[in-house]
Amino acid sequence: MLENMFGNMEEKQQKMKEALVNIIVEAEAGDGAVKVEANAAREILNISIDKEKVQLEDLEQLEDLLLVAINRVIEQASVKEAEESQKMVSDMLPPGMGGLADMFK
Repeated sequence: MLENMFGNMEEKQQKMKEALVNIIVEAEAGDGAVKVEANAAREILNISIDKEKVQLEDLEQLEDLLLVAINRVIEQASVKEAEESQKMVSDMLPPGMGGLADMFK
């Protein structure tokens, strides 16, 4: 009965991974000096640096901006991943029991 209720977990997890790869988030630091793009699977896809807003000779500043932007984008990816996980749990529950998914927040 549990198998019928939850279906094929491996298949659902694979679908969720595929969905996470397609959710793109972006964060910046230094008023757009550094922008980082990632997906909800927490993979960094792109980093761009605006040469007019960053002194490339000041490596410490650049490193700080990169850290801030990367941490922000990872946080956003984490939120999106949690949202998708919540949807997956809700979809697995039988009709009328969707409120139980709130227990996993």
